[in-house]
Amino acid sequence: MNRLTSLFNLHDGEDDREKVFESVKKNISYRGANLWILACAIIIASVGLNVNSTAVIIGAMLISPLMGPIVGAGFALGVYDFHLLRKSLINLLTSTAVSLTVSTLYFVMSPFKDVQSEMLSRTSPNIYDILIAFFGGIVGVIAVTRTEKGNPIPGVAIATALMPPLCTAGYGLATLQWSYFFGAFYLYCINCVFIGISTFLIIKYLNYAPQKQVDERQQKQVRIVISALIVVMLVPSSYLAYSLYSEQQFNNNTNTFIEDHFTNKGCTVVYKKTSYKPKIIELAFLSTRFEKNQIAGFKKEMNDNKYLRGADLIIRQDTTDRLSVLKGDILNEIKSDKNEVNQKDLRIIQLENEIAKNTFDNKQMLKEAHAIFPAITSLSVSNHTMVTEKDSAVAVTAVIYESINNKNLPIEQKEKLTNWLNERLSVRNVAIFRREEIIPTPPEITVPQD
Repeated sequence: MNRLTSLFNLHDGEDDREKVFESVKKNISYRGANLWILACAIIIASVGLNVNSTAVIIGAMLISPLMGPIVGAGFALGVYDFHLLRKSLINLLTSTAVSLTVSTLYFVMSPFKDVQSEMLSRTSPNIYDILIAFFGGIVGVIAVTRTEKGNPIPGVAIATALMPPLCTAGYGLATLQWSYFFGAFYLYCINCVFIGISTFLIIKYLNYAPQKQVDERQQKQVRIVISALIVVMLVPSSYLAYSLYSEQQFNNNTNTFIEDHFTNKGCTVVYKKTSYKPKIIELAFLSTRFEKNQIAGFKKEMNDNKYLRGADLIIRQDTTDRLSVLKGDILNEIKSDKNEVNQKDLRIIQLENEIAKNTFDNKQMLKEAHAIFPAITSLSVSNHTMVTEKDSAVAVTAVIYESINNKNLPIEQKEKLTNWLNERLSVRNVAIFRREEIIPTPPEITVPQD
């Protein structure tokens, strides 16, 4: 038992307590070098988040002095030094305000405002972040009280990650995206509170002498404040952790459901889109068709799964739905699929796309053209019409029109109509013909008189 006790004894290698206390007080202040280091760390972290560079963000965390006043606050609670506590909290609030201001100004001026993965990872804190902050804080305060500081301090700075959430909150302010601001700032508060609590517990465990004698009532007040902070941070983060777990289970069960009911039965899924809030599973298949009773059966099985219950299953399988999803990259994915693909169905889809692309609504075109060119009374469009030009055949988009009194449009009007049609039809080869030029009016026949 004595060996086990000595194995976990924190008093071995402990530094002089007066020196530790003076070191903690020194690191609280933000003046001179500490203030310069803080400002530079803010800019570096903001740039790292902006360009999504993990290495740059880690560098900012290593040089950030933000842990000083947090450890100071926890230390002050442990020794009941309320003057030190007040000073620590003032410096912490000051550094937080400076960090938010500088990061907000940076993101306001930055031309790049896209949300990166490094930012998103700091907008949804959960109970795991509490565990990281708590145990990281324990390592940090143990290192502070050692004669040889060793390597833990840099690791704690990286693990607890105080600077990136603050800069992400600044991004939320700069872009007026309040969910990012509150999520990231909540993560920052979690880190601050639980690093402070872990510091308080280790100082009490090491039995540091109080700087001021306090009665039982004041000690009770300290315990109440700490308990309240734990509850305030723990309850929302536990809910967020449960939401994260539920979303992961929904995604895992969705993939399993698709594999069991479609992929493993030879159905080629060419389009998949899932959403957790609201719960939606949207699918399209290469050639497989399902009856209404089959789809109803799928939905019943989904309702039997507690993680898929209430999800809306959408299976796109008519011509319009297939055309709406089989465009661009999706069609290319089908072409490059290593699995065996039904080439006949693929060719049908390609032809359907081609027909849709080359079909024009002549009635709508006439309405629009007549509004701009009142002289036009009839209009029809034909794509890929072959016309002879200098002993060669050229494919054009032929537009045949009729006008009032069968007169030709003026040259200016004809050029304007050509330009409008090129833009309207998204082509560059419109050729305009008057109907009478193609189908001439038959000559009048006179009946000879006796």
